[in-house]
Amino acid sequence: MNSALMLRRFICVNASATLSSSPKKKPLIFLGSPQVSVTVLEALFDASSAPNSSFEVAGIVTQPPARRDRGRKVLPSPVAQYGLEKGLPSDLIFSPEKAGDEAFLCALRDLQPELCVTAAYGNILPTKFLNIPLHGTVNIHPSLLPLYRGAAPVQRALQDGVQETGVSLAFTVRKLDAGAVIASKSFQVDDQIKAPELLSLLFSEGSKLLIRELPSIFDGSAKSKAVPQDDSKATLAPKIAPDEAWLSFDQEAFVLHNKVRAFAGWPGTRAKVLVLDDKSGQQNELELKIITTRICQSTEVLNGEQDYVTFKKGSLVFPCGGGTALEVLEVQLPGKKAIDATAFWNGLRGQKLKKL
Repeated sequence: MNSALMLRRFICVNASATLSSSPKKKPLIFLGSPQVSVTVLEALFDASSAPNSSFEVAGIVTQPPARRDRGRKVLPSPVAQYGLEKGLPSDLIFSPEKAGDEAFLCALRDLQPELCVTAAYGNILPTKFLNIPLHGTVNIHPSLLPLYRGAAPVQRALQDGVQETGVSLAFTVRKLDAGAVIASKSFQVDDQIKAPELLSLLFSEGSKLLIRELPSIFDGSAKSKAVPQDDSKATLAPKIAPDEAWLSFDQEAFVLHNKVRAFAGWPGTRAKVLVLDDKSGQQNELELKIITTRICQSTEVLNGEQDYVTFKKGSLVFPCGGGTALEVLEVQLPGKKAIDATAFWNGLRGQKLKKL
């Protein structure tokens, strides 16, 4: 046998040995549903494709398809859609009604996940789920745990007017958001930032925490370094109800401003006003969606106008409780696009506006 042929065979044999000896990647299951979860899933796909990656995204668990685009179409969740676009087989994208469904749990066990990662999944995980992954389940939670445990941490934090919040990476246990914290990062909160923007920022930063900590989670050292939460310092962030959307102007302006920021996106904030035409004597009640506000720094506009909305320098000025006032910069009428305060005021054509 000539030397060139022998060399080729040697290279082929060694290449095969190298491939066969390369370690199998650890299966990771991702659980998430809304658009903000896609940020985390994207980071996991990117990290898993790195040459030295030790894991792969072996499956996705998400909420079932629902009506979107104002109810016209039944569509998969943003996370499911992203998984399909990345080429994940549809039979590896699970959308059980409940995470405790036995058929789903059976399929999950077959995948033998070493780790599950959740980010705004939206379903409670029962013990029989949590017992499946070898290294447990970790969750990206957009608050500084144990503060704001629950379904709406960002919204409730903004509603409270906090000046600092953050994101936590914590192990998932049966008790709501009560697992030991692996890592966290805090941020100062701008007094104009709205919930969707802050939520996006926190999940983006949370995905970085996750990727940084994955090696310690897989080798088990994260469990020994994770810090148990102090339950005595826990606060709750309950789910928002649609009827919380209404603004009451007998409250002070800072309370209303924080509510507008907190409920931006969904359910939004609404107010009822009365349009008065002095010439005809007609009165029409309007429902306004309040989009953008700021706290009025001057109260001179309030003198003698406690019940009436005035217009000043591009904003509708609503008198509020405690002698304060709220500047409304952007509004939306039912079925219409959002417009700035100037366009709305010009559309009144001299009619008066009274708060209700």
